[in-house]
Amino acid sequence: MTSTNNLNQLDPTFMYTKIFKDILLDMEYDERSIKQFIAYCRNNDCMNPQTIDRFEKEYHAELAIWWFTFPCNIYYMVNYALRCMEGDAIINMGFFIHDLHQQILQLHQQQIHNYHGKPFIVYYGQGLPKKDFEKLQQKTGGLISFNKFLSGTMEREIGLSYALSASENADTVGILCVLSIDPHVQSVPFASIKDVSSLREEEEILFSMHTVFRVVAIKQTENNNQLYQVELQLTSDDDQQLRLLTDRIREEVRGSTGWQSLGNLLLKTGPFNKAEELYNVLLEQTSDEGEKALYYNQLGSVHYNQGDYEKAIWYYAQGLKIRQKTLPSNHPDLATSYNNIGVVYHNIGEHSKALSYHEKALESQQKALPENHPDLATSYNNIGGVYNNMGEYSKALSFYEKAIEIQQKTLPQNHPDLTTSYNSIGDVYHNIGEYSKALSMYENAIEIRQRTLPSNHPDLAISYNSIGGMYNKTGEYSKALSSYEKAIEIQQKTLPSNHPDLATSYNNIGGLYNNIREYSKTLSYYEKALEIRQRTLPSKHPDLATSYNNIGVVYNNFGEYSKALSFHEKALKIQEDTLSSNHPDMAASCNNIGGVHHKMGEYSKALSFYERALKIREENLSLNHLDLAISYNNLGAVYHNFEEYPKALSFYEKGLEIQQKALPSSHPDVATSYNNIGAVYSNMREYSKALSFYEQALEIQEKTLPSNHPDLATSFNNVGGVYHNMGEYSKALLYYERALKIWRLVLSPSHPHIKNLKENFELVRKKIIKHVS
Repeated sequence: MTSTNNLNQLDPTFMYTKIFKDILLDMEYDERSIKQFIAYCRNNDCMNPQTIDRFEKEYHAELAIWWFTFPCNIYYMVNYALRCMEGDAIINMGFFIHDLHQQILQLHQQQIHNYHGKPFIVYYGQGLPKKDFEKLQQKTGGLISFNKFLSGTMEREIGLSYALSASENADTVGILCVLSIDPHVQSVPFASIKDVSSLREEEEILFSMHTVFRVVAIKQTENNNQLYQVELQLTSDDDQQLRLLTDRIREEVRGSTGWQSLGNLLLKTGPFNKAEELYNVLLEQTSDEGEKALYYNQLGSVHYNQGDYEKAIWYYAQGLKIRQKTLPSNHPDLATSYNNIGVVYHNIGEHSKALSYHEKALESQQKALPENHPDLATSYNNIGGVYNNMGEYSKALSFYEKAIEIQQKTLPQNHPDLTTSYNSIGDVYHNIGEYSKALSMYENAIEIRQRTLPSNHPDLAISYNSIGGMYNKTGEYSKALSSYEKAIEIQQKTLPSNHPDLATSYNNIGGLYNNIREYSKTLSYYEKALEIRQRTLPSKHPDLATSYNNIGVVYNNFGEYSKALSFHEKALKIQEDTLSSNHPDMAASCNNIGGVHHKMGEYSKALSFYERALKIREENLSLNHLDLAISYNNLGAVYHNFEEYPKALSFYEKGLEIQQKALPSSHPDVATSYNNIGAVYSNMREYSKALSFYEQALEIQEKTLPSNHPDLATSFNNVGGVYHNMGEYSKALLYYERALKIWRLVLSPSHPHIKNLKENFELVRKKIIKHVS
């Protein structure tokens, strides 16, 4: 039984299980399917041997209901497989599910006129765990669905007996569902099965999968707080938006066979272990080399999504070996295999290997395809992605532009592939700080998606997240939050509650609150993301490392350094176990750990981790990659603390040099570097130089940041401090006042920044009074 918080909206899992059902019902089955099921039952002791023998001799499609009601475990096997999406069981029972639905449909068509359009009542008794019952109580007036074959009775006492039996368990609530059935309602088929059931003494009504009911009322029965009557009214699935989205997703997962479609659906919805079960069974059952290559490839995708990159490469490589033996050297499927392996190497940070495989794919395609074929655009985009991660943004942009040029010539102007290219180009502009160009590209992408997709399609959430990220970077936090919330609203309506994309959105919102220093909210969103990832991903998935790092940053900001270190060290351990030794993500973790030691005043430890991060980045990234600037700035900060000012200046200047080459002159990160250099000169008492750099920082920030941005307060405070030291107290007071005004808006009254600034403010004020007197 599934439901959702919006009373007139079905749970997102309803859509995916409905597509799942449609795929099963559209597939063709033969005698081999029955034999496979019988072998499956014998190997897994699903029924006693005599019953299996009888099923083998007697079963045919017209006996599906008889066997479903016969006390031999098939009833439980079918409904458990459907409810839990058990791939292995569903593969082996697909024929039976198909036959059962078809027999119910046939009986429904024969019987519908017997009701003369008059409503009638069906009873269904069951037990619900107390937590699930509490959720059901919140759904009064709303919709629920049963993702199984629902069996009810016309006899109230029989339904009540099941509910009473369940109520005897202290952890369970017994519920008697009173189902009001209006034959006029367009719904899934249902039928009286008394004449075809193995239990002919009962007036049983059997509903096919995905019946939808409205919860009319929930009433406690007299003298029993463990027993409730739930009144349900059969209704149709009339959610137009959900129907449009269902049709779209169905097209997106369509494969050349039903089983391939089923696997694609499982890959899309996120229960990757179920997809793995399905593909392993299909791989065992086929002798066709082409199908084997396909299933190896899909198993590679499963392990890639699980973050098990070593296994992903192994499976992709097995598929590639078969294709190299059986296909011409310029066959498109070879390019697909090369690209898949390249994507894995890209993700583990082995950029040279990634480029090598993507270039092999491109070479194969250039030999076999016209120069404007869309598949060439895919390879150009893949190569561009590697260069983007390496920080070689001009090369990345060049390949992305080649891709979009092909797509604009050969595809309709609203084709989904164009959105991928627009987003990729937007990401490059985002990385180099050309935010207006980035926004333009992101808006091109979302415009196509809004024209071509249902309003609640998950791809729209991707666009909203991209736009939110851009606004977050420029400090336009209200706009960023609005975009992020649009994304998460779509995902909550259309994705399972533990889908990885929801974790990404929670992280985005958490990052925004981190930027505006609302750390309690930050932690709440990061923990939501972590909870999803812990439920759905293997314990060593790199995305878990990302979540651990995020939470570590919050604890660092709280000043809870031992907790921060614990989370950052967990992240680094995962990365050391799963990524290449010079992967950029490991450098980020080393920087995080160094940052905690830095705040704790353990400068030697901080220096060690910062140097490890720099070494990884120097080995792996282009000379002008912005992550190198981050490392140089971190090292400069440590040497600053050591009071080794020449070394600090040297590192800060290296960082600034990279930023000036890679970023627009007005980029906020350039302002940060100016502030860092200004601070060194201030400590060296070269106040005129310090003032020059601080003023350059402030000039940038006043042009690019909102008037109440915390970084502006920092710069006002810095300039005020220099004037303070230079004895120009009136100017110092003016800048301190501007800093205090902002910090009072964005920080708590007890924040150390406000406390220190008030003390400086008072010192300056006293000196002005003394000077005047």
